[in-house]
Amino acid sequence: MTLTVFIDGAAGTTGLEIRERLAARDEFKVHVLDDDKRKDKGARKDALNNCDVAILCLPDAAARESVSLVENSTTKIIDASTAHRVKEGWEYGFPEIVGRSTIADASRIANPGCYPTGFLALVTPLIRAKLLPKDWPYTVHAVSGFSGGGNPLIERFAEDGSIAWRGYGLELGHKHLQEMQHYAQLTHPPLFSPAVVDAHRGMYVEVPLPLAAIPDAPGPARIRAVLDEFYADSPMVTVAPLSNPPAELLMRKDAQPWDGMTLYVFFDSSSGQVRLIAHLDNLGKGASGAAVQSLNLIAGVPETTGLRYTA
Repeated sequence: MTLTVFIDGAAGTTGLEIRERLAARDEFKVHVLDDDKRKDKGARKDALNNCDVAILCLPDAAARESVSLVENSTTKIIDASTAHRVKEGWEYGFPEIVGRSTIADASRIANPGCYPTGFLALVTPLIRAKLLPKDWPYTVHAVSGFSGGGNPLIERFAEDGSIAWRGYGLELGHKHLQEMQHYAQLTHPPLFSPAVVDAHRGMYVEVPLPLAAIPDAPGPARIRAVLDEFYADSPMVTVAPLSNPPAELLMRKDAQPWDGMTLYVFFDSSSGQVRLIAHLDNLGKGASGAAVQSLNLIAGVPETTGLRYTA
């Protein structure tokens, strides 16, 4: 059975990458509006109510409007915006965390943010296993390619070649904090330090853990074992071995689209310090790849279909 998929916001970075991933798929008939109709409310309403699945690649306000335009009980929605990530009635589109059957059966799916994807992938399994406390003051250091900021930020980097690093979120109220705290079930929101560098795509998310200061904290081997067990059935997420760790981690300007994620546990046994690091593509598992993974589950095909997930 072929599903009709309407991409609302198909001209943006996330929408374009979803279209690319679906281009050769015969399970889906992809519908996008012509440029002169993209902001036509009537045309959008018609498309939203005459598709099997709508993928919203829009700013928050426009995403909420699109949802309000759906007048039937059959159109399923995958929203890539921030608008519905912690809203009641919406499932969080992170199959490894919430369960694949949950996504397959959902009618409303909120795509995770790119930074929360890395953070939650590292921390949630350890908190669920009660290896780490919910009330610890976690910190998150993260760096992303500039495509995570959409077309406006892409244009800024293109116009000003002197920008090498852009730290932001300095007001400490980043919109991703709510979903980080909610889905990791933390007592306090983490202290989040995001930055963007002069690379189109790619992302590292780090959670430092001073294990010597955390009551009853496990050792790095136990941390790695729990992560490895948690993702044992996930083709998309790989946990790197503790032995022979890389001496450095790199982001390359010519990185190709990638829909997987690799988790690292770096440690120093003498100090009891650990650095948990997630490597992913902010446009892959952090955005478009995640949306297609959820779409695959809705369609009843293998979740990796059409995705690039090997390192």
